[in-house]
Amino acid sequence: MNIIQTKFPDVMLLEPKIFEDERGFFLESYQQHRYQAAGIQLPFVQDNMSRSYKGVLRGLHFQKSNPQGKLITVTQGLVFDVVVNINPNSEHFGQHCSFELSGDTQRQLWIPPGYAHGFYVLSDIAVFHYKCTAYYAPSDEAGIRWNDPQLGIDWPIVSAPLLSEKDAKLPLWCDLVQSLS
Repeated sequence: MNIIQTKFPDVMLLEPKIFEDERGFFLESYQQHRYQAAGIQLPFVQDNMSRSYKGVLRGLHFQKSNPQGKLITVTQGLVFDVVVNINPNSEHFGQHCSFELSGDTQRQLWIPPGYAHGFYVLSDIAVFHYKCTAYYAPSDEAGIRWNDPQLGIDWPIVSAPLLSEKDAKLPLWCDLVQSLS
């Protein structure tokens, strides 16, 4: 497994070894010892999967008091993936970074607790799998509006994205910062 450091020291892109031949491919999508050696120490307690269509934007989501670390893999399709540092004690607070994740490369993205996360689907269909370090708690859910100008995320969007009603009403970054004070 190849580990690619990002602008955030605790967020990593992981490239698994893929064994391909005329029959297809094989890879180990998770092996506890290997991921612990890479610095991912938290136990995973829940796996989630979603399928989304071109133009769908999900996020930017996080849990307030029970934050989740996420190991993300796009198993089919192509997405533009974004993480925003929401840890007020971090030197990178309020900053974001973005990645393209695809089923072709099977790259994984490790997002530890302390980040908001969202993605935009670039392909006709995208299947998104993520392992989580905390259980989903609907009452603990929170988020930041995807197009908040203060965050300055350069989404590769050509027309209005397809959003859930909940995501369309998420608060702005300044509201989140005020609630943390």
